[in-house]
Amino acid sequence: MLRLTATPHAIAIGFASGAFASFTPLIGFHFLTAFAVAYLLRGNLIAAALGTSVGNPLTFPFIWALTYKIGQWVLHGRAPKTDPHQVHQQFQHGLWEKSFDALWPMLKPMFIGAVPVGLIVGSISYVVVLKSVEVYQRRRRRTLAGKNGRLFPAPDTPAEEDGSA
Repeated sequence: MLRLTATPHAIAIGFASGAFASFTPLIGFHFLTAFAVAYLLRGNLIAAALGTSVGNPLTFPFIWALTYKIGQWVLHGRAPKTDPHQVHQQFQHGLWEKSFDALWPMLKPMFIGAVPVGLIVGSISYVVVLKSVEVYQRRRRRTLAGKNGRLFPAPDTPAEEDGSA
């Protein structure tokens, strides 16, 4: 990700978009969600794809539990209490035609909880990625300038204006 040629802001916005999308319960659509958010915010799409790695098989159980609990809290208990084991039993007994009705009481709080949690994680990842990419790109420019006989000045070095030093 550090070697992307976009601006640090665009890379950080892209990654943050992917991290945000990872908190939605839209399994299978995280890439599309991340691309849409990154596109709207003018972020880097490759960084958005990389940002979706925040949601992975190791983190999904924690993400789902957290977004569900936060969503229930935001709804002030108005979300119907659903027993996940009851939903699983309904699927086992072949009630596929009512699958959305069975899942909605769990998905609604997850969608609502995904927004604040995703915004927090996205904001934190934005700052971390922005600073990391800025440092990497600055060092890379200095290294290339040193190897190529100062083809372009390092950003922290003032340019010589009159040629006398």
